[in-house]
Amino acid sequence: MAKQTSKMENLVSLQELHLHYKDKRIFITGHTGFKGAWLMACLHQLGAIIKGYALEPVYENGLFGILEPLKMGESVIGDIRDLEKLKKEIVSFQPDFIFHLAAQPLVRRSYEIPAETFDVNVTGTANVLESVIHLQKKCGVVVVTTDKVYDNKEQNIWYKETDALGGYDPYSASKACAEMVVSSFRNSFFNNTHYPIHQHSVASARAGNVIGGGDWNKDRLVPDIVKSLMIPEVIKLRNPKAVRPWQHVLEPIAGYLLLGALLNTNPEKYSEPFNFGPLPDDHLSVQELVTKAITFWRVGAWEDVSDPKQPHEAGLLKLDISKAMQELNWQPKLNATLAIEWTLNWYKQTLDKQAAFTLAQIKEYFSL
Repeated sequence: MAKQTSKMENLVSLQELHLHYKDKRIFITGHTGFKGAWLMACLHQLGAIIKGYALEPVYENGLFGILEPLKMGESVIGDIRDLEKLKKEIVSFQPDFIFHLAAQPLVRRSYEIPAETFDVNVTGTANVLESVIHLQKKCGVVVVTTDKVYDNKEQNIWYKETDALGGYDPYSASKACAEMVVSSFRNSFFNNTHYPIHQHSVASARAGNVIGGGDWNKDRLVPDIVKSLMIPEVIKLRNPKAVRPWQHVLEPIAGYLLLGALLNTNPEKYSEPFNFGPLPDDHLSVQELVTKAITFWRVGAWEDVSDPKQPHEAGLLKLDISKAMQELNWQPKLNATLAIEWTLNWYKQTLDKQAAFTLAQIKEYFSL
């Protein structure tokens, strides 16, 4: 593995974050999911006291199951739509930070269960924030949504945090609604003008298309690529020309951790939405990403299986990350090519080595 550039500044290091999170009580929703498990592993490395709240893992050999023997924190199996149980777990734990990642995260799945998608993503977010009202202590909350919250015109537009929210499909619309929930709670219950009284701050994080080891979700590009390369068989692409802000999972997680730390030190300033994505010249089409994966794997082929009758998925989406770069001093450490290499290197590991390799990648990433 290598750095993106020899001039890359060490913006977010484990040593710096250790000062903010060591011995702090961290409540994570969605810790059994792909991104939640990576976040839990990072916080464990930082010496945090962790409590996770989520449904059972939905697929075998996912990252949470691989890391579970390491006992990184307490794990509560529960549904974020169960307000009373969620509230009880949060209030009894008395967290210093909450990272809300639990969600129905799949666009195509949202066409199959639209009402449930809204229920989980909107009501679930409201339940987390209502639970925070009952905390009688200082707490910073980072609500993770998505880059798909914007009213995407599918033009060459770089969406920034002040742009209009929207969503064509149920998943995107539900996440836009979750952002409105965050804004409402921030204004109604956690208003900055009364922060010394309530001591609760809420920021939202909008990340691009995330890739990395341990993801086996259905209808996700990288898991589909890996499964095809391992067999091997031809990789089937639904939207080869679609352009996305691809990034390695550790990129937004570093952003979430940095945002949480700054939210704790200056809540009035950082209780806002922030985009996390690749640099402007580093957005790739699906076809380009797959071609890079095949080149790295040294075998494979793909075919276009686009179907005009398939559910709509955005063909073009680009994020403006200048706010995070300027106000958080965050920026990507890995370009798209390295993100793909780091991801495929993880999948090349045997099952018994994947936990150790995950921790090694975390250490290496934060040392860049």
